[in-house]
Amino acid sequence: MAEKGVSQSALGRIVGVDRSTVSQLLGGAQARLPNAQVAAECAAALGVSADWLLGLSDRPERIADLLATSLTMTEAPRALVDEQIFAWHREAAGYKIRHVPAALPDMLKTHEVLRWEYAPHLGRTVDQAIGASEDRLAWMRGARSDYEIALPVHELTAFATATGYYEGLPLELRLEQLDHLQALADQLYPSLRIYLFDARRVFSAPITVFGPLLAVLYLGRHYMAFRDSGRVASFAAQFDWLVREAAVQAHALPAHLDKLRARIA
Repeated sequence: MAEKGVSQSALGRIVGVDRSTVSQLLGGAQARLPNAQVAAECAAALGVSADWLLGLSDRPERIADLLATSLTMTEAPRALVDEQIFAWHREAAGYKIRHVPAALPDMLKTHEVLRWEYAPHLGRTVDQAIGASEDRLAWMRGARSDYEIALPVHELTAFATATGYYEGLPLELRLEQLDHLQALADQLYPSLRIYLFDARRVFSAPITVFGPLLAVLYLGRHYMAFRDSGRVASFAAQFDWLVREAAVQAHALPAHLDKLRARIA
């Protein structure tokens, strides 16, 4: 009532009861329990849930409001670091970020690989887009957050051998990227930990878990973001399962990259 600026008399008028009834409802140990209609009307007048008023929930938001805040859909533009992703990273600064990418993460790619990948979409503006994204990628790399990344073994194999999505990527760029990835893994470990899982044994859709704050599912054209603590915990458990089942643990990644490089050099 204080937050809404509503007095007992005003609430009574809105609900259709007298002030003494409202006073009895707020009477501490001897408080009178309201009937369902009065509870519902008080909740509606105050913009809270009836369950919270009755002490049955620790969340004051109404169900519709909870759904609106716990699940959102936003567009996922084809960009190096789009505004929404960057905003979520800033919000979660200092928390652990768990990430299952749809492909090799942009923040780990060389400029030449980014140029090769985004040129068909961005055309002449690809260099401008890469330049504009550098500050944001640098912020993400330098943030206080620890990053754990899990991706399928076959993703790096496809990259190294220029098959599938990476068909046509020149050998020189692939070797440079593998060296760059190895350097990052060496320099940033353990703040950056990259795990490789066998997709024939375990699977995950592209997801990102921003600490305890939210979990995001990447659908292609859209992101589906969950803020409900139970769902965030479920996404985190999914990621931790990938880590436990990983075919290549983070500390073994440099040796795996050496083998890939030797295979194609």
